[in-house]
Amino acid sequence: MNQQKSIPAIVVFDIDGGIRDVSGSYRRALADTVEHFTAQAYRPTADDIDCLKSEGVWNNDWEGSQELIYRYFKTQGQSPEQIKLDYNSIVDFFQSRYRGHDPNKLMGYICDEPLLLHSSYLNQLTEAGILWGFFSGATRASATYVLQERLSLKSPVLIAMEDAPGKPDPTGLFSTIELLKNGVDNINSSLPIIYVGDTVADMYTVEKARNIESNCTWIGVGVLPPHVQETEEKRANYTDSLKKAGATIVLSNVEELTPGIIQELI
Repeated sequence: MNQQKSIPAIVVFDIDGGIRDVSGSYRRALADTVEHFTAQAYRPTADDIDCLKSEGVWNNDWEGSQELIYRYFKTQGQSPEQIKLDYNSIVDFFQSRYRGHDPNKLMGYICDEPLLLHSSYLNQLTEAGILWGFFSGATRASATYVLQERLSLKSPVLIAMEDAPGKPDPTGLFSTIELLKNGVDNINSSLPIIYVGDTVADMYTVEKARNIESNCTWIGVGVLPPHVQETEEKRANYTDSLKKAGATIVLSNVEELTPGIIQELI
């Protein structure tokens, strides 16, 4: 993949919301978790979760679950100290829904995630000389499942939750880029870099990367997750939030980011 005479750009993809539809998996598990720990008193809607995500700091769904639980109890006049939530219990419950109860076999919501990208699309990028890899807030096991088991990719470059601080910290993005550059002779150190994601936190990650390494051209490409494409109003609002967070363009599907569009962006 890496041995190309001329490399025009590097493209790094987020996974959740762009590569796979997580509205019925991660987001469902998040809603289940909040509902469980509020004793069925509150189940966040898709709009509630979008509102939380739009703040740009809740990329980790375990932490997002905990935050929504705290916010619910705050409306009931209770402080975090009074609630005494156990974070590990939140994680365990979430994972029991998302992965399933068997630690040795995936049987949960993860098994039903629709894919939003075909491996043939990535082959088109390779043929155009474009380096590509993945930086995701998903766990390595979850990300590897979709990339290797579902998409049949062979040892793709991946930085996952366990490998770097959570977004919008750009450390994981930098690490992904370094892995992609390894083994490529005489690579241009200032290649344009595109990060493709579906959240405000993803776009903030690009902004932070630009502030740290200003010698590179950094381009944030937003992708609309399927659940916000149900109405024009949701599409417009979500598009606006991604652009305000720094997205250069916003696409309806990741495969719209063709080699030709990449050339136009850079």
